[in-house]
Amino acid sequence: MGKIIIADNPLNEISIARDLLPPALDAVVAKHGSPEFMAALPDAECLVGFGDGSMDDAFYKSAPKLKLVQLLSAGYDRIDIEAARRARVPVCNNGGANSTAVSEHAILLMLAVSRSLIWQHANVAGGRWRGNNSSEVKLYEMYGKTLGIVGLGIIGRKTAKLARAFGMRVQYYDVTRLSEEHAEQIGVRFALLEELLKTSDIVSLHVPLLASTRHMINAERLKMMKPSAYLINTCRGPVIDEPALIEALSNGTIAGAGLDVFDQEPPPPDNPIFALPNVVLTAHFAGPTWDTQFSRFRNAFDNCQRVIRGERPLWIIPELQG
Repeated sequence: MGKIIIADNPLNEISIARDLLPPALDAVVAKHGSPEFMAALPDAECLVGFGDGSMDDAFYKSAPKLKLVQLLSAGYDRIDIEAARRARVPVCNNGGANSTAVSEHAILLMLAVSRSLIWQHANVAGGRWRGNNSSEVKLYEMYGKTLGIVGLGIIGRKTAKLARAFGMRVQYYDVTRLSEEHAEQIGVRFALLEELLKTSDIVSLHVPLLASTRHMINAERLKMMKPSAYLINTCRGPVIDEPALIEALSNGTIAGAGLDVFDQEPPPPDNPIFALPNVVLTAHFAGPTWDTQFSRFRNAFDNCQRVIRGERPLWIIPELQG
């Protein structure tokens, strides 16, 4: 029987994990770094959970039988990749388990900012019906607009599919380019990053947080966007230079933003972005829907069983492949 640790977290519904757990896996559920966690580590063959900054060389030395770090998230920016490489332990993401949830959330934010949803709700709930300045507020459809997707991985492709259903034109930028045939099949066209920013009505970010993507949306690139454009971020907060975004939202460089992620999470209570009327904010909740509890644990346990059987795991992060 393979021994695994499921790192407990408020975002995990452990009852679902227990229901899905295959009989071939013997699981200890414990919080990262707790006495129960540390006691189980020497015999653990797989660790299932979210990335944790404490997983350094000493961590891997205390887990000599570890064969897999299986993430429940798509992102892996909290992982010490070099420590995992030195320990020869593969790190795998969730295999697109939350891709439907995140792509739907991206569309949700697009609709919310295009229709000034928060403004409308506040007016109705506050007894102002259409507010005091309804003639000054412009509400927009998504039909016929151009969506620019930065990062066409699984989530980016699903977002493109949903956007096409709304009648949007979709262009994308990614360092890995699709063949023309594949792009035509899914209804997207390639654009250079600067071209995409200049010509899109909505820009949606779907890239991992790497050295090359940190602050890729900075003051200079925000100025390339249309004054009527919206920026959507459901990937990682530091992909955007947040102070530059606040300035762009304040001075009309862009029309608005929908953000599920921030530079600092949770953001400090005095973050000036909270006072802006042209943003819709959610609490890094794009991925952890009730439905993804099933899909991410299902994928995690499948990968654990593969590794314990001596097979190569699926979804190894790019930096550790090969």
